[in-house]
Amino acid sequence: MAPPRPYWKGYLKLSLVTCPVSMMPATSESEKVRFHTLNRKTNNRVVSRYVDAETGKVVDEEDEAKGYERGENEFLVIEDEELESVALESARTIDIEKFVPRNTIEWVWLEKPHYLSPSDEVGHEAFSVIRDAMEAEKVVGISRLVIGRRERAVMLEPCGKGIVVWTLRYGDEVRKPENYFDDISDGDNDPKLMSLVTSLIDERSKPWNPDMVQDPVQEKLKEIIESKRKSAKKGAKPKGKDEEPAYTGNVIDLMSALKKSLEKKSGGKSK
Repeated sequence: MAPPRPYWKGYLKLSLVTCPVSMMPATSESEKVRFHTLNRKTNNRVVSRYVDAETGKVVDEEDEAKGYERGENEFLVIEDEELESVALESARTIDIEKFVPRNTIEWVWLEKPHYLSPSDEVGHEAFSVIRDAMEAEKVVGISRLVIGRRERAVMLEPCGKGIVVWTLRYGDEVRKPENYFDDISDGDNDPKLMSLVTSLIDERSKPWNPDMVQDPVQEKLKEIIESKRKSAKKGAKPKGKDEEPAYTGNVIDLMSALKKSLEKKSGGKSK
């Protein structure tokens, strides 16, 4: 099957080294079941329109503007020209500005991955040199890029023969973990409990497989849709969900629970 068409094409630049590249999102939601909002009476689709909050009248597209709220019901109108004035000079070049050790960027900063590859034979050598040099030094590149009319900070990471471009969250979007974890105890754990937990981990450890993250809800939705396509039967009741065990409020003996977990796995009693 032919790869999908790239949605972004431009240049990868490091100092005087430049090569043409193309980029595609590394993830896709095209297989997800999506629904439209319909008018139940006519079965026609419902369209969304912007409406003036005070007059209730529909706003024409040419009258729509971006506004920054400076107080209650007070806005500063920001024109498109003003937004463009602070944008990158080139929206088609990934200019690597700096390099940082890969192990210094935590997962929380990573947002969405994209695959980057050379777009013609001429650029293969320059692309592979930049990729392999980053791999050898165990570093990633930091740059900026315009995606979907929005300027983003990005991280370039070697990935096999290609490069993955991760969009990065901005500093004010990431909350500090200590604000949530500081009150959690990091005291000494009971060695017996640790032994039981590590035994459970060993027994349940398997090689990674994408099947581990299948979406059962999507599969069931597809079954419902296929059933409706094939049958005109009405009023069928959906199958009931498995009931969750009710919480009794009793304090569970952790040691006992872990031992029972191991017994259930092995079919016998743990020592």
